[in-house]
Amino acid sequence: MTFAWYAHLRDLAHRPWLVAALVSWTIALCEYLFQVPANRIGYAALSLTQLKIIQEVITLTVFVPFAMLYMRQSWSWNYVWAALCLMGAVFFVFREPGKPQAEPATASCLETAVQSPQG
Repeated sequence: MTFAWYAHLRDLAHRPWLVAALVSWTIALCEYLFQVPANRIGYAALSLTQLKIIQEVITLTVFVPFAMLYMRQSWSWNYVWAALCLMGAVFFVFREPGKPQAEPATASCLETAVQSPQG
């Protein structure tokens, strides 16, 4: 999708926006033909949130080289910070949900009154 969304800014800048849109939609359609079945298969084993985080990680992994090599954008430390934030998102989305801890074993007043002999 990165190519469909942004390559026209460089390659079709001299063309009308309608031409750029049609070319981009054609590229996007080809990608959707793979993405939709992949999401269907992935949803059998992963949650919707996990699928979305994976998509964002893949997007950033593809976008940074695309921006720097194809679109000739300069390097920015913001790419690193964004990657670290996504790594945190991956950690939290894929970790086991927290298990509630058992309450401390203290006897309630009622249990104490029943168990203690009345004198």
